[in-house]
Parts: sequence; structure tokens; C-alpha cells
Amino acid sequence: MTDDTPGPLDGLTVVEAGSMISGPTVGRLLADFGATVIKVEHPEHGDHIRNFGTQKDGIGMWHKYLSRNKQSVTLDVSSERGQTVFVDLVSEADVLIENFRPGTLERWNLGWDALSEENPGLVMLRMSGYGQTGPYSEKPGFGTLAEAMSGFAYVNGFEDRPPLLPPTGLADNIAALYATFSVMFALYHRDVNGGTGQYIDVSLIEPIFNLIGPFPLTYDQTGEIARRSGNRSTSSAPRNVYRTGDDRWVALAASAQPLAMRTFDAIGRPDLKDDPRFADNERRLENVEELDEIIGDWMADHTREEILETFEEHDATIAPVYNVADIMEDDHYEAREAVVRVDDDDLGEAAVQNTIPKFSETPGRVDHLGSDLGEHNEDVFGGYLGYDDDVLAELESEGVIR
Repeated sequence: MTDDTPGPLDGLTVVEAGSMISGPTVGRLLADFGATVIKVEHPEHGDHIRNFGTQKDGIGMWHKYLSRNKQSVTLDVSSERGQTVFVDLVSEADVLIENFRPGTLERWNLGWDALSEENPGLVMLRMSGYGQTGPYSEKPGFGTLAEAMSGFAYVNGFEDRPPLLPPTGLADNIAALYATFSVMFALYHRDVNGGTGQYIDVSLIEPIFNLIGPFPLTYDQTGEIARRSGNRSTSSAPRNVYRTGDDRWVALAASAQPLAMRTFDAIGRPDLKDDPRFADNERRLENVEELDEIIGDWMADHTREEILETFEEHDATIAPVYNVADIMEDDHYEAREAVVRVDDDDLGEAAVQNTIPKFSETPGRVDHLGSDLGEHNEDVFGGYLGYDDDVLAELESEGVIR
């Protein structure tokens, strides 16, 4: 494959009117695989993700990562003239991504009915905190709130401590994954099955709710409410993280019976195979405190490297608990090209996660990181929409673009 191999989405045009994490993650995934993604930002402040999180010399890392491979244009969509330009953009697009609060686009005369009349083949992805319908639909929604209300935070963490929120945009990213494949479902229906365009309603709360497993079914059938169990599993043992003798951490999972037996061999305790407390998974769960103490004591007497080598010799399942520095130095990550280095005008050479999954014939690639605000105004409004210099100057003087 060469760097100019077309991606699988080559020829697909996407307008992204999204902000922060969820909507822009969908745009990033589509752009990584060849779609032309036109990111519409407010002329004055742009997407708030530009100023979110860690920065270097005023350059936001989240922006550089999430806005990669996209074209940035500025447009005041709340203005009447801006709405006309927005309709022009969307009328030529395959997909529109938006994550405004429900009702916002309708107030601007840019709802589904208006846009689909101009572009019957449009696939319109609508992302919001609670969805387009229901009593909470008009409330402001963020990933943190979804992580709380989905049941995730309640089961995450330790039983004797408060519910634990994740340190990054988990709900946003899960929703974005659901949203991305839903867009592809809709395009398949339109392009292969001869269907029409349609809008897609994705909330932040329902995708992460779907990933917590059979908890609703369990509650419905047994009345059991899932609880926090720390790093242990309520389904199998042993499963935990353990501190090593050199003050590092490893994660162990032995969910199947043969794996538990190999674990006992690895820690030099084959006698535990015949111990009635640990004979099968059910009894290991009943005696998990004693089991974890035995394993933890052995771990504390060995370095992480010694532990990993011993477990590998016994074909037992274990992994180091990595921080990002560990990841960047790991041979497997390097062999998989999980991190790619990209030249950037602001940061110089910069490392970011590579595109995934890996395609044999039409791989994705990272061409560039997030662009300057409005960097592609002339290319998009002039080249793509065909506005002449007088129209562009007029739009700029009115503050519609910048």
C-alpha cells in the first residue's frame, strides 16, 4: 500500500457541525478512512475542544487529535445568512453530524424536515445527551452525566468507596462508535438497498447503558442489583490487579478453569488445584479473599519482569498495568504501528494513535492533525461551493465567516 491509496470512504462528503468529543469523534473516524469531513466552527471561538484539556503554547491536544484529517471552516449558523450557507453545504453532502441540544437546529430552520427537502439522500446524525425524544431531551447532556445515569458509575470502583467516574470521555466515545456504524448502516440502506436518506438519533446515555452487560435482565429476573467490586469480577476468580515487588502493577484474569490451574502452577502452588476452596470457579469466588491474599503475597516477592516471564512459561494470562510512557516504549505497540508520527505546523513532529482497524486493501491514515480555525474557508466556500471573491468578502464583512 502507498500513502495515496484511497480510503474505503473516499468520495464520501461529511459536514460536521459538532463540538467537544462525541460528534467530532464520529467525524474523526470517518475522516481517518478517507471521507472528506468539513468541520463547521463558530467564527469567534471555534469548537470549545480547541481550549479543552492539556495545551502546549496555547495549542490544545484534544483539538489536534480529534480534528485530524478534517477541513476547518467558520460559519455563524445562528445568523440568517449563515443558515443559507449551511444549507448550501449540506445540500452537497452525504452525511451531516450535529450534536446541538435538541431543538436548536429547528429554531434556526435547519431541522431534518428542512434539510432533507433540500437533500433527500442526506444521512443526518443527531447526537445529544438524552436523545431527541423523552422528558429529558431538552436538558443539557454531557458524558459525565451519561456515565452516572447509565448505571456505569454505580458499578465502577470499590464497594466501600463512592461510585467512580472514568478519567476520560468514555460515554462520548462509546456513543461515537455506535453512531459511526449507524451512519454506515444508513449509507448501506441508501446506496445498496436503494433507500432514502434518514436521520439517526443517538444519545450519550443509551450506548454506555448497552455496554454494562445483562444487568437489566438480571435485575428483572432475579431482583439483583449489580454492585461495585473493585478490580475483582463478580463472575470469575482470580481476577485482580496486584502490586509487584518492585512497586509496579500487573493485571491477572483467569476466567476459565484451565487458566486458573495454570495460575496456580505459575505461582508455585500446584497444591491449590486440589484445595476444595479453589477447586472450581464458584468456590474460588466464595473464597476470593484468601485466594487474592495467596496470589498477592507471591506477587509481592517478585519483580514485574519475573512475574511476566514466569506466567508466560506456564501459558497463564497476565499483563502489566501500563502508563502512557510504557505504551510508547512497548515492542508490540511498535510492531502494530499503534502510534504514528505526523508533521504539524504548530507542534512539529507529533505522536498520535494510528487509525484502526487495519484494512488489507484500503487502510486509513493520518494526513494531518487539527487545522487552524477557518483554515479551509476559501477551499470549501470558494472551491467546493463555488462562491466568488465578492461573496466571500461579503460573508466575512458580515461576520458570517472569518
